[in-house]
Amino acid sequence: MPRDWDDPWVRYPPSKPLPVEDGLATTKQRGPMALTWWSRRFVTVLESYGLGGRMQRGRRYARTGQVMSLEVRTALIAAQVQGSRRTPYVVTISLPEPTTAQWAQIDAAIAAKVGFAAQLLAGELPTELEEVFASAGVDLFPHSWTQVRAACSCPDWGNPCKHVAAVLYVFADRLDADPWLALAWRGRTREQVLERLRMAMPQRATERVAPWWPFAPGPLPSLDWTATSGSVLVAGEVLDRLEPLAVAIGRTPFTDLLGPVYDAIRSAVAGGDPPSV
Repeated sequence: MPRDWDDPWVRYPPSKPLPVEDGLATTKQRGPMALTWWSRRFVTVLESYGLGGRMQRGRRYARTGQVMSLEVRTALIAAQVQGSRRTPYVVTISLPEPTTAQWAQIDAAIAAKVGFAAQLLAGELPTELEEVFASAGVDLFPHSWTQVRAACSCPDWGNPCKHVAAVLYVFADRLDADPWLALAWRGRTREQVLERLRMAMPQRATERVAPWWPFAPGPLPSLDWTATSGSVLVAGEVLDRLEPLAVAIGRTPFTDLLGPVYDAIRSAVAGGDPPSV
């Protein structure tokens, strides 16, 4: 019986997987499996585990669309992968969730910098986020395979098997477009992160800043300008205190776009008339 001798975990001869229609093939069919810094970081950590041939075979499965479904729940990835048998294999991959105390420390560190919220809402993970998690004694991305709890319904005894590896590569591919998945896998959804940011805002700001800012960008709500002039001024003051953001719409920096808007609102409020928006 032929064996892959470079991988001691392999117990079965090589087999050809059944073809899949509309599988979740990765968007990168050649070269690196990730584009953004956070997705590249995840792949680098993943490939540093020294898992050898299993990861290579999983990468091929990921690129050919053998992963049929993938769902990221709280601290859990659940997926189906089509192998050589008719029934798809069920894969689950989970991480231990941070404790309540660790999350409190992470929440406070994220809330301390207004720029974090803006970057997250712009679809980017702040580069300092790994340090924030590390300071709370948690790895944003697991530094060792021993931190990961993975299971697959296939008969291979190896862990990870190629099906688990394929799911991790598809997950990395999705991280490029949706960085919130990194936090979801650690146990917090987008809504939970933003809600705790709202709760962590200083009392003065939560009372006076319009409730839509900055966590639900969109059209300005109808405002009583006489009653809410303080809200506008406080929002403008927060904008003035923002750290430089690597966020742009087109080629224009985010804060450069908002600055003139707040200037116009301040002038209108000072004159007693609502601005034309």
